[in-house]
Amino acid sequence: MKTIDDARLYLVTDARFRADGTSGLIELAENACSAGVDIIQLRQKNPRIEAARELELLVALREVCDRHGTLLAVNDRADIAHAARADVLHLGQRDIPVAVARDIVGPDVIIGRSCHDPRQVDAAIADPGVDYFCTGPVWATPTKPGRAATGLDLVRYAADTGTTKPFFAIGGIDPDNAAEVTAAGARRLVVVRAIADADDPAAATRALATVVDRS
Repeated sequence: MKTIDDARLYLVTDARFRADGTSGLIELAENACSAGVDIIQLRQKNPRIEAARELELLVALREVCDRHGTLLAVNDRADIAHAARADVLHLGQRDIPVAVARDIVGPDVIIGRSCHDPRQVDAAIADPGVDYFCTGPVWATPTKPGRAATGLDLVRYAADTGTTKPFFAIGGIDPDNAAEVTAAGARRLVVVRAIADADDPAAATRALATVVDRS
């Protein structure tokens, strides 16, 4: 199993619900994990799903992750992360405090934090309960409606701190612009549509993995 220090490419995806109500999540996960995704997170916001259904999907996703040595991440919900045996819990700025989440998930789960400005980056670096953080959205993205893009300046800020804590850039990143992000100082990327909506998710994963491997 990979560690957070090993991880370079992080996929966030919804459940890929089809018109008949079935999910394409596992097919996507198999393609992405086999091609080089290091972490995969289920983030289902619209439509929201009940906890029991989310757990059902995460159990199936756990099997895929275990086969490929990929880290399984849960968004927002510490209770779901605990129940699903997730490796990673990712928290936004408006989610429960990191210390409370740690009490729920225990000492071994990796906790990440979203950061949208330098103050939040500084806080994430200083917080011993935060194991990694994300900077962004680098570019405007429909997965974060209403969230202003931070541009590459926040990536540069995080890199210039000299922190040894892993950080990922997120927001509108794809194979065509990923090299700009790594040139700004990011060594790790979070992507959503670039893989999840690609005609060939495995090929898109390999293209992105090549960029971060060269950084």
